[in-house]
Amino acid sequence: MPTTQPLTQVYIYTDGGCDPNPGPGGWGAVLIGGSQTREISGAASRTTSNRMELTAAIEALRVLQRSCAVVVHTDSQYLHRGITEWLPAWQRRGWRRANGRPVKNLDLWQDLLGELGRHRIDWRWVKGHSGNPHNERADYLATEARQGLLARSAGREVPRDRGRESAVEHSSLPGVDIFARACALGAPGPGGYAAILAYAHDSDRDVSGASRLATSNVMELRAVVAGLEALEQPSRVTLHTASKYVLEGATRWLAEWERRDWHAKDGKPVKNKEIWLELVRAMAGHDVVWEPLSERSDRHGQRAAKLARARAERMKLSQST
Repeated sequence: MPTTQPLTQVYIYTDGGCDPNPGPGGWGAVLIGGSQTREISGAASRTTSNRMELTAAIEALRVLQRSCAVVVHTDSQYLHRGITEWLPAWQRRGWRRANGRPVKNLDLWQDLLGELGRHRIDWRWVKGHSGNPHNERADYLATEARQGLLARSAGREVPRDRGRESAVEHSSLPGVDIFARACALGAPGPGGYAAILAYAHDSDRDVSGASRLATSNVMELRAVVAGLEALEQPSRVTLHTASKYVLEGATRWLAEWERRDWHAKDGKPVKNKEIWLELVRAMAGHDVVWEPLSERSDRHGQRAAKLARARAERMKLSQST
């Protein structure tokens, strides 16, 4: 008897806008699926905010090469109400609104409708500029795309089109492996962390630090944040961590915590929220893939572990003298 494979869970955050409206516009989207984060963006020389909001959702869904269970977050009431309330009535009336006038942006609504049949989608409205880091990142990508278009078109006329004039993806970014390890001499106790940045065509780099009083979980988070913050340009990152807490949090729990306003399943506030938010900000601009790091890791992981322990022991010694 054939079995149905479970759909891959993907979380999408989209945004779009113009300045002025109508005028030059940009859109951006952040896609999070398992251990991978992907960002896309684009711009148009003459468009509207509503068209950019629609384009962001369409292009994000088009990235998915197979059927997925998708949660789409948007701060656009136009997009959210259109897809969850108005669309069936528009179709029944032959793509006309209640006043009999044609539906605006019909081409994009029909494009979006074509994507709906490929996925199981949950549409969620989020308040814009309310501190949601992924929503803020999508807004930044949209603004960056619009400003980039204006910079490129300075002094020359840019042709008008449907709203997908340019798209920026991160597949050509330089690659780097980050090996993050940590040590806490107590629960809590003096702690140390380290990250080794291993480049394919460049010398390795390391960053490390210590804390007078910390838990292992906090130090593990500090290690990955420090590694990401040490990157000097947007990169394709494979992040290796020996911490199940960090790995599960980054690949499974983050999106759910944000949906529950940073509360765990039991209703209690998420521990170490501020450091998790630092991690979200540190990941912005990079394509990040997470990999488990065994205790008997390669030389990079072993070196990071020794460096982290040395920093913790040095801190302990300084407190005893």
